Amino acid sequence: MQDKIAELVDQIPALDKRGTFTGPSWDEAMPILDGILAAGKEGVLAVIGMLKPVDDGGDYKARYVLHALAQLVGRPGKDAARTIVAEALAAQPNGYCARQLQVCGTKNQAPALGKMLADPELCEYAAQALLAIREGAVEEFRKALPDLKGASRLTVLQALGVLADAASADAFKAAIADADAEVRLSGGWGLARIGEGVDLVIKAADVDPGYERIKATSNALLLAERLLAAGKKADAVKIYAHLKETRTDPSEKYVRDIAAGAL
Repeated sequence: MQDKIAELVDQIPALDKRGTFTGPSWDEAMPILDGILAAGKEGVLAVIGMLKPVDDGGDYKARYVLHALAQLVGRPGKDAARTIVAEALAAQPNGYCARQLQVCGTKNQAPALGKMLADPELCEYAAQALLAIREGAVEEFRKALPDLKGASRLTVLQALGVLADAASADAFKAAIADADAEVRLSGGWGLARIGEGVDLVIKAADVDPGYERIKATSNALLLAERLLAAGKKADAVKIYAHLKETRTDPSEKYVRDIAAGAL
């Protein structure tokens, strides 16, 4: 099996004299891809087995084939082939496979990607794939968050904000009081996205002048917009009035103007 798949992968054109890779046309690639798919999940796993731990360019043919397979099976009418490829990719916890699941993954691969969130080296790749899949993603983010620290925690908090997950309100409220500024900002953004935490978001925006104040004020404005759109006029007015009264420095005139206009 491995030798047969290796022969198929080796049919991908070599680098030219300048070291540049030009992939084959789809017509040229299809016999290679069809041959691998004919071998089923084991065929795709054999290609994955050709990946090197470090991307030094030596495995470009295998990487090209996996990406081409992900694109191919993402087309309409390719459900059976998509299952084969996605299951094989999900069985291998590495960043490149997770990136291909952004293209062809389904809710069935969400649990495998959820486990990758615990690995600091894979968390970002897994999170991006889950966000692309959407279905089943929020449950994996919620489950992973309590055990995460550092950059991984920040990645998952941001993902929950992207999904505007109202069930994560407590997590956002805890984050907005965190010792890390980026985590605080993510917590505020998450609350703004779900339309909650007026007092917390206002307090977070009243920090000393600088980057955090600018971003936290942006969160407050976003929350006010969300509240206004949801018909919660009194809460929106509270935010706009506060910003209008407190942004007295000339550099924050644009904030006063926005708040005054909204009021």
